Amino acid sequence: MGSEWLRRFASPEGNSASASRATLVCFPHAGGAASTYVPLSRGLAPDVDVLAVQYPGRQDRRREQAIADIGELADALAAEVRSELRGTYAFFGHSMGALLAYETARRLRDRHVAGPTRLFLSGRGAPTLGPSPHDRMSTDADVLAAVRRLGGTTPAVLDDPELREMVMPALRADYRAIGTYAWRQGDPLDVPFSVFVGDSDPVVTVDQASAWRDFTTATTTVDVFPGGHFYLDGQLPAIVKAVADDLAGTGPSSASALLAP
Repeated sequence: MGSEWLRRFASPEGNSASASRATLVCFPHAGGAASTYVPLSRGLAPDVDVLAVQYPGRQDRRREQAIADIGELADALAAEVRSELRGTYAFFGHSMGALLAYETARRLRDRHVAGPTRLFLSGRGAPTLGPSPHDRMSTDADVLAAVRRLGGTTPAVLDDPELREMVMPALRADYRAIGTYAWRQGDPLDVPFSVFVGDSDPVVTVDQASAWRDFTTATTTVDVFPGGHFYLDGQLPAIVKAVADDLAGTGPSSASALLAP
């Protein structure tokens, strides 16, 4: 795949390249990059083909201008998905990535394009009409304090002036994007939601995550994992199982609660 937006970290081999293999498109968190999903990609291989989104302004796209608007990113990603993907697929988004997965799915629906068969929405409360107080960052110091609190970036990167300056452009743009995001009213999707959240997440409660059920007419399941905002780092086997089960249609897992739409 020659896409500038999508990365594959586990190459299809043998029977795993079959057209029947599930495809999962993964959207990173604020400041994150496609490589965030290397562990999940390898954990789901060979049964699931994981394609991780690479936003502009980081890693091999670091020379590009980062995009500081959720709507603009979702427009670009909807066009990319439409041109690059064939067959059925699902979306997985963590934190800011959950918003982008949702908004990209809405754009595909509005353009009468076959969208994802399931949305995995992780570490993010359901949209509201205004920005969350946790997303409003006025200065670099605010952004760095938020990143340290959430634990999504290695402290050594933030403590090293040269490394910090390398990651700050993407962090600034991403926090500007989520800080200015406001939900645009419209019809709910008709796609099953799998909602994941950490039980000690400092910025997302289980109730806030569960409110995603109001944004689809299909079923919503909620899985609560031990850990904070980046619970994924310590819960990989459980997450791999939950994702694989839901993609195979055998979910929700025993740890899930099924919510009526």
